[in-house]
Amino acid sequence: MADAQLPSGWTLQQIRDVSGDREAVALDPDRAVKWVGGTGAHEVLHPEIILGFHDLCLVKPVHDDDWYMGCLYDDGSIDCWSAYDDLYEALRGL
Repeated sequence: MADAQLPSGWTLQQIRDVSGDREAVALDPDRAVKWVGGTGAHEVLHPEIILGFHDLCLVKPVHDDDWYMGCLYDDGSIDCWSAYDDLYEALRGL
């Protein structure tokens, strides 16, 4: 199982400050993640970094600079429905 990691140049405190969520955490990226937005075709995402905000999360896939917002389910899986160009914008969109 891979270790949870933070985005380069960011601390957990900075993520919490920008998002407004004092309990934000870095999650283990070893989980099922799907993109369900757009045309309705589900695409599997391969996460490099996942940040958790209670029932919401932000996912940065491997080989992709975008951040995807989604819902974190009880079984650990994630469905993403929105994409952002950068982390700051995504954190503000929570």
